[in-house]
Amino acid sequence: MIFNETDNKPKEECGLFGIYDKHGYNCARMTYYALYSLQHRGQESCGMAVNNDNNIFCHKDLGLVQDVFNDFVLSQINGNIAIGHVRYSTTGSNSRENAQPLVSKYVKGTLTIAHNGNLTNAAEIRENLEQQGAIFQTTNDSEVIAYVIARERLTSASIEEAVSRTIPKLKGAFSLLVMSPKKLIALRDPYGIRPLCMGKLEDETYVFSSESCAFDTIGAKFIRDIKPGEIVVVDSDGLRSREEHCSDKSAFCIFEHIYFARPDSVIDGQSVYEARKEAGRMLARQYPIDADMVIGVPDSGLCAAIGYAEESGIPYGEGLIKNRYIGRTFIQPSQTMREKSVSIKLNVLKTSVAGKRIIMVDDSIVRGTTTKKLINMLKDAGASEVHVRISAPPFLWPCFFGTDISDRSQLIACHYTVDQICNNIGADSLGYIALEGLSNIAKNSKLKFCDACFSGNYPFEVPLSVDKLAFEKGGKD
Repeated sequence: MIFNETDNKPKEECGLFGIYDKHGYNCARMTYYALYSLQHRGQESCGMAVNNDNNIFCHKDLGLVQDVFNDFVLSQINGNIAIGHVRYSTTGSNSRENAQPLVSKYVKGTLTIAHNGNLTNAAEIRENLEQQGAIFQTTNDSEVIAYVIARERLTSASIEEAVSRTIPKLKGAFSLLVMSPKKLIALRDPYGIRPLCMGKLEDETYVFSSESCAFDTIGAKFIRDIKPGEIVVVDSDGLRSREEHCSDKSAFCIFEHIYFARPDSVIDGQSVYEARKEAGRMLARQYPIDADMVIGVPDSGLCAAIGYAEESGIPYGEGLIKNRYIGRTFIQPSQTMREKSVSIKLNVLKTSVAGKRIIMVDDSIVRGTTTKKLINMLKDAGASEVHVRISAPPFLWPCFFGTDISDRSQLIACHYTVDQICNNIGADSLGYIALEGLSNIAKNSKLKFCDACFSGNYPFEVPLSVDKLAFEKGGKD
């Protein structure tokens, strides 16, 4: 299991953005701005591929959007179709060759894809393809998808037909953007596990994004979410949809509303901000406590803290200040610095918490080390009590669909009771939101949810384990 030492939070794999404009809009810069708004979904690498008169220019590298792109790079590329990607690796190591989008050349021309999610049968497909002579350049499952689409295209009448024939062969979570020389295709897996939506700019310019917040950034109008199993195609003839794989068996990841997505996004009809506030309200009803102030752990705990304060009537205030100039990852040269990493990113507002009974609201506890450190910091600053409230149930099961929770051995809730965890982290009380009724935080959502990382109830059969090391070696020995 891979955890960031600095924030001890689970990670989501990536964010997608795509744009099609038959009039030759400035697609590269639009993609750049949109990727900025999706940076929270992945900070390890990013890239974009732009189609200019059937010539594909792809620029990608390790690092943040601001590190990988600059004005000179963007001034050199333009075209009428582009797809962009920000990545956090869950399958495949963090290396430049695993950065996306992936551009492949084959007998039908070029195929470019960007993928959000995780396949549960990627290793199996890859091994079968390798036995048939396939050669892979990366260690991520996105290249497996590209290879299957390319192979299906050889006997299909169109690229969208090849994509449609590929969907039944894939198991797991996959929101995809596929770019051919003349078309842009967007699709979600039949369960709609990961988000994907579409919008529109002027002059029939269509855009697609993992989250609607990207549309606000570039001035696009939100149209709707892509349906689970739906394939949307845009070309010179306009926009059209294929729904042969659509059904009502949705299983959207509930943790998108709890942690991953930006609060200003609306996903499948549900405001993320309102979902998090409702989680806080539910916590206040389930675990009331007499206290002086409610604070949130920046950033994803803030909305739930506001909801808790509104429901309880206890004042909301700032108690933890975040260093905005440190991303989710930064260099830690020694064990001593790793131990100090929490205080480098977060500091206590001492005058605000001193002498007060504090309710600290956060989105999750993984190993408990960060939570324990924050409680110690608050008490060292003079807080008389620290009561912890968590807007998610305890993590108990691995995720196979794009969230980096794959090993129960490092999940504190798998080894200790709630009372034991409370004692371990030094809290005066601890309350997790109840699994029963968790979906009620997003009552406006059009989809049913996957809560398998909390309940163990997966939407379909999953492997007993994920052998990531074997996959990174290119298959099992």
